[in-house]
Amino acid sequence: MKNNVAGGRGPWGDRADGAGKGEGVAGMTGPKDPGGVKPRAKVRELQRRLWAAAKRAPSRRFHALYDHLGRGDVLQEAWRRVRRNRGAAGIDSQSIRDVEEYGVERFLEELGTVLRAGEYRATVVRRRYIPKADGKQRPLGIPTVRDRIVQMAAKLMLEPVFEADFLPCSYGFRPKRNATMALETLRILGAKGGHHVLDADIRDYFGSIDHEKLLLLVSRRISDRRILKLLRQWLEAGVMEEGVVSATVAGTPQGGVISPLLSNIYLHVLDVLWTRQSAPLGTLVRYADDFAVMCRTAKDCEQAEARIKVILERLGLELHPQKTRRVNLFDGKEGFDFLGCHLHKRLSGRLWEQKRKRLYFLQRWPSQRSMQRIRQRVRELTQRSRCHADIREVIAQLNPILRGWGQYFRTGNAATRFIQLDSYIWRRLRSLRLKRKGRDLKPGEADRWTREYFESLGLYRLRGTVLYPGSPFWESRNAAV
Repeated sequence: MKNNVAGGRGPWGDRADGAGKGEGVAGMTGPKDPGGVKPRAKVRELQRRLWAAAKRAPSRRFHALYDHLGRGDVLQEAWRRVRRNRGAAGIDSQSIRDVEEYGVERFLEELGTVLRAGEYRATVVRRRYIPKADGKQRPLGIPTVRDRIVQMAAKLMLEPVFEADFLPCSYGFRPKRNATMALETLRILGAKGGHHVLDADIRDYFGSIDHEKLLLLVSRRISDRRILKLLRQWLEAGVMEEGVVSATVAGTPQGGVISPLLSNIYLHVLDVLWTRQSAPLGTLVRYADDFAVMCRTAKDCEQAEARIKVILERLGLELHPQKTRRVNLFDGKEGFDFLGCHLHKRLSGRLWEQKRKRLYFLQRWPSQRSMQRIRQRVRELTQRSRCHADIREVIAQLNPILRGWGQYFRTGNAATRFIQLDSYIWRRLRSLRLKRKGRDLKPGEADRWTREYFESLGLYRLRGTVLYPGSPFWESRNAAV
């Protein structure tokens, strides 16, 4: 995907050379009640005009964005997205359901009044920990529902402006971009001579972001002091853990609605400097703070690591010495994990059989950690203590997890892993039946509890759902393997 240029279409479907002519974006306030036009359409139109204005004038600074935060349509769209994302309650214990019981319209009206009066103040975030793949705990900062709505409203205004600047090498938390596109880029580069990869990891990225540097980067595009003050409030709100509030002097809390956008703004410096100064060494592929550089030679890969270190040092960041490594992909010697997948070059069996040519192509499948996590989730839902539960209920709980996991990994070379997981799930469900029967199990009765038996009860089947890279979506392999 090429970067948008003047005249091209942006992530909101607008053109950079024609939208918003004769209409000053900074002066747009709009009615508080959209008057028959759906709020989403009004917000999208505003985003189109912001993106087009930012694209036409790369040096323009926007000075009146705060006025839009209190608009009824903006707050309604922000609420819709926050509600869709669900999430836990903050320190005030107010949940999504509590807001609905209170009255959404009433809640948003009061919040809009506070914003327009300039009386909004960010509250402390609640600390929560979730397990990481390596067994450690990842700290999250959970803002209140009220703060999440305001953060989402700010994101709706800021994202189009910075999207006009972001480069194609960035894939994470952006409109119409995703992890599969990043993985596909690496696959194509591997087929075109990319034999060496810098598999990079930034040490404690979200906890190391310098607030002053971040706000300076934001101010290059945003001159509205009220917006900048709002961002500073969220950055310095503090964290409550076990009833004790601690100040935050660096970093952005993972769990905040605005954090992914701020993360991309901060690492946009890496994207720009690499593209301008170091692109001949290799291609940068970044998803939030996870990134890799695909190079042709080992020397280029070594130099790429040195350049990356220099750029990150300017941002007050550093590569993790134990997790960053240079990988030799040539002839399938080594592989690496990226975005939940293991990437490894494999010999094309068809070309070897037909033409005796040894050609290696970069393939991907679920990493060992991804397989362990999904098995752990399956184990949690199929514990032996659930042997007396209705098997259809167990399957109904498994299916959304399997479907989501499968849809993410189905665009690679995951057929073998899918068959393995199908077999594991079948064994777990069969063990529930065996445990329930116990001593009452009759001879031959267990023979009928096959894969097909559980699939007839509605179990989602992974095998046969792989959509190989480059295949159109309508050629999905739906037949069983």
